[in-house]
Amino acid sequence: MASLPVASEVEVLDLRHFSARQLQPLLEREARVWSERLRWDYASSTELLLQYLESRILQGFVALDRGRVCGYTFCVYEGHKAVIGDAFAAGHRTLGDAETTRVLLDHMLEMLRHSPMVDRVESQLLLFDAGEFAQTFAGPEFSVYPRLFLECGLRGLAAAGLAAGPAHDPPPWLTLTPWAPQDYQAAGELIYACYLGHADAQINNQYRSLHGSLRFLHNIVRFPGCGVFEPALSWILRDRQSGALVGIVLCSRVGAGVAHITQLCVAQAYRSRGLGGLLLRQSAESLLRAGFEAVTLTVTEANDRAVRLYERFGFSVRHRFDAMVLDTRYKPVGVVP
Repeated sequence: MASLPVASEVEVLDLRHFSARQLQPLLEREARVWSERLRWDYASSTELLLQYLESRILQGFVALDRGRVCGYTFCVYEGHKAVIGDAFAAGHRTLGDAETTRVLLDHMLEMLRHSPMVDRVESQLLLFDAGEFAQTFAGPEFSVYPRLFLECGLRGLAAAGLAAGPAHDPPPWLTLTPWAPQDYQAAGELIYACYLGHADAQINNQYRSLHGSLRFLHNIVRFPGCGVFEPALSWILRDRQSGALVGIVLCSRVGAGVAHITQLCVAQAYRSRGLGGLLLRQSAESLLRAGFEAVTLTVTEANDRAVRLYERFGFSVRHRFDAMVLDTRYKPVGVVP
């Protein structure tokens, strides 16, 4: 395994040997980092993770420094795919936090490489800078996609005139309404259609099928991993004549006065008509009325069109991180499986 001299300074054990109580101080420290770095209240995610830890069903590893917990990582499985859900370390006496995290990732990747049912591994470690684990994710079997964590002050949007004044009316051939539960299936179908052939479908293969897109949407609406979903602040565009759903913007509450746009997409046939901007303006206005001060979102750096749209609305880069994909089936040229 890589980095053996460093790894010898850290004891690494199976995550399932540890109780939630033993991990709780580390998770609470991680929650403070989420708040400081990304303005994200991680308390709900921490509580959910502690429940899973107590049930001892998550696979992963814990780093120890002379018997004291100083890091952890875990993964979840979706069919033949594994997702590294998190990796975090803090407080080793001699190693830096990133180096301890790297040791944990080495162990996790080694385990997943040798898991016969896993052919793909995905991870997006938002707390770490892009390139921080370049050595860990090196090699032709890895694909790394730099992503941007963007932030915009909503008061700045209003001052610029982009979200001020009365509601922004859609064209007469469209209707704009808040999210409703009956929109779920159509929204999943729209997400699937929008990401066909899209670079983000290389990062998250849920986008490659309708089933996966519905699962992605379910996670946004039902679970706190991307914040607490705000249906009244999420918007749906429909074609008035056909009734087809043609655009959505979904928002969640992630902190005191801070929202996160978890999804923004417009059907292919309706693009280049300013509908993405319309949804952003409507979202900003409704968030302001609800008392929010700022909104964040993530976007793949190579998605130039989306990045330019967000820049025009005053978003700026708060953080740059990597999405990683490992193809465990990769075999070097000349190697027989």
